[in-house]
Amino acid sequence: MARNLRSIAGRPAIITGAASGIGRSLARRLSGSGSPVAIADIDEAGLKDTARSLAGPVLVRVLDVRDAADQRRFAAEVREWLPSLPGRAPLAAVFNNAGVAVASSVLDADPGDDEWLRQINFDGVVNGTRAFLPILAGQDDGVIVNTSSVFGLVGMPYQSAYCASKFAVRGFTDALRQELRGTGVRAVTVHPGGIRTNIARNARIRKDPEGRDRTREQMAADFEAITMTTPDKAAGIICRGVDRGKARILVGPDAYVFDALARVAPTHYYDVMAILEKRLRARQEGSR
Repeated sequence: MARNLRSIAGRPAIITGAASGIGRSLARRLSGSGSPVAIADIDEAGLKDTARSLAGPVLVRVLDVRDAADQRRFAAEVREWLPSLPGRAPLAAVFNNAGVAVASSVLDADPGDDEWLRQINFDGVVNGTRAFLPILAGQDDGVIVNTSSVFGLVGMPYQSAYCASKFAVRGFTDALRQELRGTGVRAVTVHPGGIRTNIARNARIRKDPEGRDRTREQMAADFEAITMTTPDKAAGIICRGVDRGKARILVGPDAYVFDALARVAPTHYYDVMAILEKRLRARQEGSR
């Protein structure tokens, strides 16, 4: 375990993807615990909404995480911002959280959509890590928290690009963790299960990949019907996991199911998941 394990509460943090979902909830939770937060997102309107809901010091930055040079400029702005904060506390955490989705079969995949997703989900994490790691390494303290997914534990049909990006985040962060052994800096991978965010509604979908002729709205509703965790609850789980020194944080009861199935049925997990999903949908429909 890294040295100097301390709570991130009350200490400065960076959060990308903060205009909505888990990112917004992380910003609110940390700000509410006294942490100054630097929040970033490409969605300027959503980012301003998040900023207005925060109680403490906040640095707001419109940012496309795909742009490595702009990530470095953001890090330079944070370096200048930190000494102006009360107590001049060192940077506690960097949450590389921004992410998007694509739904398509491999056969019908649009290469442009897959590249757009890869640049945000994986390159965005790499760019953020490389931009802010020098700050953490220089102070020999802090944590990089990279958001993967349960789809970074198992492969799922019609999610090849998303799974590839989230497996890549997992591998990148695991390798970084080993490089940081013996230092005061840690690397954490987060694997959320189904979270009630707008990711499905904002996904790029050309047609129903399952051939059921569902509209975008219907597909988003189907996803949301089986989500089990709110963004606020997810943020709490993540912050507690970071404070406890966890290297991997599973978010939501479904995340534990995915993790267990990946271990005990590495080639047949989808058959089990299909049965569980069918039962969950039936239970939810019966309770309406």
